[in-house]
Amino acid sequence: MPIEILMPALSPTMEEGTLAKWLVKEGDTVSSGDLIAEIETDKATMEFEAVDEGVVGKILVEEGTEAVAVNSVIAVFLEDGESADDIGETSAAPAAAPAEAKSEEAPAAAEAPSAKPAPAAPQAASGERIFASPLARRIAADKGLDLTDIKGSGPKGRIVKADVENATAAPKAASKAAEAPAKAAAAPSGPSADAVAKMYESRDFEEVKLDGMRKTIAARLAEAKQTIPHFYLRRDIKLDALLKFRSQLNKQLEGRGVKLSVNDFIIKAVANALQQVPEANAVWAGDRVLQMKSSDVAVAVAIEGGLFTPVLEDADMKSLSALSTQMKDLASRARDRKLAPHEYQGGSFAISNLGMFGIDNFDAIVNPPHAGILAVGAGKKQPVVGEDGELAVATVMSVTMSVDHRVIDGAVGANLLNAIVDNLENPVAMLA
Repeated sequence: MPIEILMPALSPTMEEGTLAKWLVKEGDTVSSGDLIAEIETDKATMEFEAVDEGVVGKILVEEGTEAVAVNSVIAVFLEDGESADDIGETSAAPAAAPAEAKSEEAPAAAEAPSAKPAPAAPQAASGERIFASPLARRIAADKGLDLTDIKGSGPKGRIVKADVENATAAPKAASKAAEAPAKAAAAPSGPSADAVAKMYESRDFEEVKLDGMRKTIAARLAEAKQTIPHFYLRRDIKLDALLKFRSQLNKQLEGRGVKLSVNDFIIKAVANALQQVPEANAVWAGDRVLQMKSSDVAVAVAIEGGLFTPVLEDADMKSLSALSTQMKDLASRARDRKLAPHEYQGGSFAISNLGMFGIDNFDAIVNPPHAGILAVGAGKKQPVVGEDGELAVATVMSVTMSVDHRVIDGAVGANLLNAIVDNLENPVAMLA
């Protein structure tokens, strides 16, 4: 029986993607594990491996096709002894036929029972796709079986006919959609696209099409700003001790080709502070808060058309030189859109540094499920009053911490920011 190849879910949040490039053509023989296509998500371009083996019988989605829904059929493989004639019309023609054709074919369709299409491949609770043959999916649907409860005996755990024939239906759990309260209707986001275009029809402009990344950024940040109860804490940080210490370390690290940036110290300061104030090292999980043990810090990296937030895991356990090397690697691959999903998902706290662009201070939006984000401004020389009351000049950096009040209360947030400031103003102690 021909095997349907479905658009994969390359991350738990992926709903659609762009089929950027086919690495095979019709007639090619493919083995399990072979690369068959490149898929663009909203964040990265990733290679798609074949799970099944066979001959590429028909490619249904052309290269460059955008907004291909997860679990839609993109190609069909043929097994031994099968030919292209064995590919059913359901697979070979995924697009809807014209209305005229439907009306002409209606009598014939009435005479013969229509073939039942294979249900879309299910996904586990983790978002990972469950692999099953089309026949196994049909039998499971007829018997009322949940494929996520069946262990496959085929290659790489693929569920085959024998697995579902030997399984018995379990009572179906209540639908998540039925359990969850209905979502409130989204508030109007402003005039329609056509209305805005008409408003400026007498002016010259160029229309810029939104790509997947920009659409995702717009949707998630709008949701974050509307649903997360933000509050903001601000502090000025004296950098003179840090700059002097950084200069000393960089001289010692020249032979190893390592050059520490101020941002490396900020990452370390935040990671240590999350250990010093553990109640702030948490994420919002809808109906509960997850208290994290390690300090996984996300850092915003600007790229063309958007941004990534690669995550430095266990940042509190790593040296400054290790953090610097890892951050440079992540930033480089982020700009090339070569990060894997696990490298930019997760973390409990984020850093956004616009000081390198000359920005004095700003307020950042919390990126869920993070509990907070530190917005970092530029370090500038300013007059300051010392503890003895004397006027002096110091390099001062302004920071603003945006906090999700559902996770962190005011006093906890203040303790976290104070710990960050103390770490940066006393960098030697931070390494102890």
